Amino acid sequence: MPSPTRHRPSARRLPALGLALSVPAVLAGCATADPAAGAAGSPETTAGPATEAPAPTPRLALTYDGGVVVLDAQTLDQVADLPLDGFTRLNPAGDGRHLLASTTGGFRALDLGAWGEAHGDHHHYWRAEPRLTDVAYDAQEPGHVVVHEGRTALFDDGTGRVTVLDAAHVADGEAPVRELTTPSAHHGVAVALADDTLVVTEGTEESRSGVRVLDSDDHEVAASDACPGVHGEAVAADEAVVLGCEDGVLVYAGGELTKVDAPDAYGRIGNQAGSAASPVVLGDYKVDPDAELERPTRVSLVDTRTATLTLVDLPASYTFRSLARGDDGEALVLGTDGALHVVDPESGTVEASIPVIDAWEEPAEWQEPRPAVLALDGSVYVTDPATRSVHAVDVESRSVWKSATLDVVPNEISGVPGGAEEPGHDSGHDSGHDSGHGEGHDEHGAHEHD
Repeated sequence: MPSPTRHRPSARRLPALGLALSVPAVLAGCATADPAAGAAGSPETTAGPATEAPAPTPRLALTYDGGVVVLDAQTLDQVADLPLDGFTRLNPAGDGRHLLASTTGGFRALDLGAWGEAHGDHHHYWRAEPRLTDVAYDAQEPGHVVVHEGRTALFDDGTGRVTVLDAAHVADGEAPVRELTTPSAHHGVAVALADDTLVVTEGTEESRSGVRVLDSDDHEVAASDACPGVHGEAVAADEAVVLGCEDGVLVYAGGELTKVDAPDAYGRIGNQAGSAASPVVLGDYKVDPDAELERPTRVSLVDTRTATLTLVDLPASYTFRSLARGDDGEALVLGTDGALHVVDPESGTVEASIPVIDAWEEPAEWQEPRPAVLALDGSVYVTDPATRSVHAVDVESRSVWKSATLDVVPNEISGVPGGAEEPGHDSGHDSGHDSGHGEGHDEHGAHEHD
């Protein structure tokens, strides 16, 4: 395969932008930053005063048509309503405090106003007003964001540019630690590992079929073109990376790429959820290449230790925003029957089905609101656009412990734990948040998101 183009990491600081303005695409791979911002994690970085809290304050962010609402994750009370034009997507930034909003012109840092600082043998916790900052990383078509081992990797679908940031300073607007551009622009993804190995997809605007593994000097150490329609990623225990294909998955583990075939000639896995607590990756599973909107009722479990794939039957269908992982690595799937299905990733057994919301039907267009699931800080949160509500679920007790009605129709959901981020911690990324598209269509057309 052709070699990627490597760039010198760079950054740029510009005067603060008005919150009502779109993020400009000023210079490829550069970040714009708010000059008033201090070091990440300190009270001075907020637009207003910070208050010390006795414990972490986890917060949720939910997009709607016209903005983002921020909730206290423990009370579900609204903390802020931040206007933001356009169809906005949310990605963990990797520092435990910020999200990266994929919006017009790039990835923009959204401060949820809750964080912690480690001071020797103890921590201090802070709260402040959430705000949309003026720190942005330019992208023609902002795509995947992957957080892993203290690194945040951004992928620009419009140029094929990969930007790797220090997760602890992602909201400072500092220079990227690494940049490169794939030979052709495509809807792709990159994963930066602990030893600076970079796993990155290859493809064109018309098709994708390759994965390359690069060392810290961007030299290829492994490659495969046996992954048609490569889409979606997840990292399992021991840094095993799984990437979805239209006929199975590719697993990168122990320095090698291994193809795991699907049991069907067309068995597409395009959305996945991994956990550092489990060597098994949860994924979707579709079998009809001609479907305008397939509603699958099976999920896939890929064991990265044995490079094997198991299918699990569910009592209902689900969508790309239905997959999550619990604190102990349990596989969670929000079904269209309104239940949160808890799957043991080792045995493939559906251990419980927790009723949460009413039965629902997947909308035809992928941008339209649909129920979504997020695991955060020991709870699992489920949105319900039909009733403008959000519900907090305790998986251990198999019950809903809190519900709230919103003033807006929720679409995407993400959040931050509000504590001191531990080194190497993955900030809840899963491939349910991605920019993939349905089978058998132009990748940038108006069709099923998947």
